[in-house]
Amino acid sequence: MNSETLSHGIGRPATASPGNEALASLIHLSHERSRSHGLERADEPDFTSPGRGVLKDALDESQFLFQHAAPVMETLYSQIVNTHSMVLLTSASGLVLHTLGDTDFLEKAQRVALQPGADWSESRKGTNAIGTALTEAEALTVHGEQHFLEATQFLACSCAPIYDPYGQVIGALDVSGDHRSYHQHTLALVRMSAQMIENHMFADIFPKAIRLHFHTRAEFMGTLVQGIAVFSPDGRFVSANRSAQFQLGLPFSALKAHTFSSLFGLPVSALIDLFRGASAPAQQLCMHNGVTVWCQAKFRSAEQWAAPAATAKAAPAEAPVAARAVARKPNFSSLQYLDTGDPQISSVINKLRMVSGRDIPIMVLGETGTGKDLLAQAIHADSLRSGGPFVSVNCASIPDTLIEAELFGYEEGAFTGARKRGSLGKILQADGGTLFLDEIGDMPKHLQARLLRVLQERKVSPLGAGKEIPVDVAIISATHKNPKAMIADGAFREDLYYRLNGLVVKLPALRERTDFEFVVRKILKSLCENGEHVGISPEVLAMFKRYNWPGNLRQLHNLLRTAVVMVGCEGQIERLHLPDDFLEELDTGVPGTEAAALALAAAAPLLEPTSSAPAEPFSPAVPEEPESQRLQDVALTAMAQALRQHNGNVSAAAKALGISRNTIYRKKHALPPGLID
Repeated sequence: MNSETLSHGIGRPATASPGNEALASLIHLSHERSRSHGLERADEPDFTSPGRGVLKDALDESQFLFQHAAPVMETLYSQIVNTHSMVLLTSASGLVLHTLGDTDFLEKAQRVALQPGADWSESRKGTNAIGTALTEAEALTVHGEQHFLEATQFLACSCAPIYDPYGQVIGALDVSGDHRSYHQHTLALVRMSAQMIENHMFADIFPKAIRLHFHTRAEFMGTLVQGIAVFSPDGRFVSANRSAQFQLGLPFSALKAHTFSSLFGLPVSALIDLFRGASAPAQQLCMHNGVTVWCQAKFRSAEQWAAPAATAKAAPAEAPVAARAVARKPNFSSLQYLDTGDPQISSVINKLRMVSGRDIPIMVLGETGTGKDLLAQAIHADSLRSGGPFVSVNCASIPDTLIEAELFGYEEGAFTGARKRGSLGKILQADGGTLFLDEIGDMPKHLQARLLRVLQERKVSPLGAGKEIPVDVAIISATHKNPKAMIADGAFREDLYYRLNGLVVKLPALRERTDFEFVVRKILKSLCENGEHVGISPEVLAMFKRYNWPGNLRQLHNLLRTAVVMVGCEGQIERLHLPDDFLEELDTGVPGTEAAALALAAAAPLLEPTSSAPAEPFSPAVPEEPESQRLQDVALTAMAQALRQHNGNVSAAAKALGISRNTIYRKKHALPPGLID
């Protein structure tokens, strides 16, 4: 995958190499700005803190950004873990809001105030990836001596601005690390992650508008690079993501003067007619620049367009129907697309087909990364509700203090920090479509009763509203936990479980599937454009087959995506294109991110137990047990004892073991329940 491919649909290409001439010129101008701010290269970094109140206010103001960025940051960090790096989210002014990183590097970063609450604008820190990317409104890398301050020249930083759905910079996403371990493809990952955040925001902020999803190639519909353009019911342009701007060939400022008609040669009423049906297939439309794209329109609900859009037809801004060809894409089953030959997967899909259209709630079980979210989207796409919205809620990624407002919505002034005009809430956003409750096992107990009432009465009462609003949604839930064990422990309501489990299906772990090689080829095909093909060497394929894949499909996809970026399309993935932590896992037989834990595990008895809970006894494995399993047991014992010692504080336990928090979270399902707070 070359740099042109990576920039497709994301805006003007950014510099991915610290040695590029264009970047050198940009750095020179930034250094001049730094001097104009009164900075000297020998200055110490500014450690001035704006105070807790300022940071709290900034977090409150950036709540919308944070809730969509946090899950993406976790995914991005999982791809760079153990590389002496960190991921940062900042405000539009360069104030650091949130960080994730390797413990050893976080300590180094604090020496130059690279931490939450610090201002990394150019005026405070001189030339640096965050401040300079925000100043230039462009993704870029600042490497080593390109930093203005000598104190920060041990860093290599890649940063991309994040745009809100109205075309304004709302913040920035950055990966910073030791300049000696800099990787030239880091910027590509940062840019893709920033666009993922932008697309997630688009899905939430325009629930009542017409969202047009499009791409020149049908197979890229529903992917990160699809264009998303938003129009009002009368056809006026509202917003467009960067991929849409790229495909339309117009910047956001120019698009403001357009309508759906002027961009696609059809009145918006014709678009509504095309996608009025519950299972309307994708259509081909011709844009104003003559380029034909595949399109899918999404509305708030089918009922919204129950009557002909006479108003839209009569709107003076709309032009007559242009004589353009409109072709239909053959309809296919998304569930069938997921059926890749494994008997267990085929059995799951056959069961789902039997209940399709029967309004039966579905619960999907399976380890983290097995594709529960993909299956939920496929169920929705094959249902009679496919013309309605698909709204996903990750119950584990939203703080307990926010999840009630996120799910049920709220009126203006319902609580301190509530945004003006209130919020519709995820349940009402899914009206007429499907609500996917991912990691339902992590939903706080006090909210389970409210959700049960919504499912029983089909009505929602937003916070502060004092009224109930009818809602029509299909429910799909998913969890990697054992619901029945949670019920026995009192952590999950039994009545809610039986309301959600009309049909329970379990996705197998990747290591249990018989279609592994086919899945690898399919993922590789999805990662390249224009018919290009990435091969995979027999050595690497053999390595893949003997690996345990603790992160399942998500881990495989992330690994292949990084490998494709490294090798480029039309090449072949070899051992040298695989990350060091993966190779280490193969050598040790256990996840490489747990290497530090295993090193400490030998000293597990030295970890003092808390006074409230005795240390978990450690029994040596029987001789016949595989070495990898014995090591796994030792690692889990060390994690359990560290968590008890630190009262369930994952950050403190991880620091004590010298590992990342993600390592513990990934093994959460294998640890005794109740250890993690």
